[in-house]
Amino acid sequence: MEDRNPARDSGFFVGYSEIVKGEEKPIRILIVDDHPLLREGIAALIGAESDMELVAQAPNGREGLAQFKLKHPDVTLMDLQMPDMGGIEAIIAIRGEFPNARIIVLTTYTGDVQVLRALKAGARAYLLKGRVNTELLEVIRAVHRGQKRIPPEIAAELAEHATEDELSQREIDVLRLIATGNGNRAIAAKLSITEETVKNHVTHILAKLGANDRTHAVTIGIKRGFIDL
Repeated sequence: MEDRNPARDSGFFVGYSEIVKGEEKPIRILIVDDHPLLREGIAALIGAESDMELVAQAPNGREGLAQFKLKHPDVTLMDLQMPDMGGIEAIIAIRGEFPNARIIVLTTYTGDVQVLRALKAGARAYLLKGRVNTELLEVIRAVHRGQKRIPPEIAAELAEHATEDELSQREIDVLRLIATGNGNRAIAAKLSITEETVKNHVTHILAKLGANDRTHAVTIGIKRGFIDL
């Protein structure tokens, strides 16, 4: 008498096999960073994991976008400060075409402004480069599962400044010129505005940042990520 298994005959085991195979597929990863040594280090970390596969690398955002279109990675690791096209622009461009793209920002910047820009652009996680060796693999797996990750100290920084007014783009321009040693007259000439307008911008900058003077404003602006030198 033939031994029949209703579950097997109904196709249950075929479906189960497909699920198992799906689970075994490695997480396909793209690295976008302009530092070759960092890319090599991350590649070595990923290469040692059976559930991950590095499918492409790119030295800037523009090439990162091209590689994303070509490889369709599951998770993208994105630096912020890069030549040609920076990380924020690249995230916006990728998410504009691929809304479900899962992107992890890798950076040395802890400022709340940079973090907020990255999150608004669509990043799913934010990881400091100093923690790549200890935390990157777990963050990749978490983001691949659909979770978001932000370090506690960065979340605290975001909360601390959540109710404060943002600097306008013009105020950021003025602050950047102050940081490079320009006086009001030079700033006015470079931005094609009056010195009185520059003075008004400086007043607003000091008030919004809670700064005592111009030097203090530059220090705060760098720390929070409004400007970089």
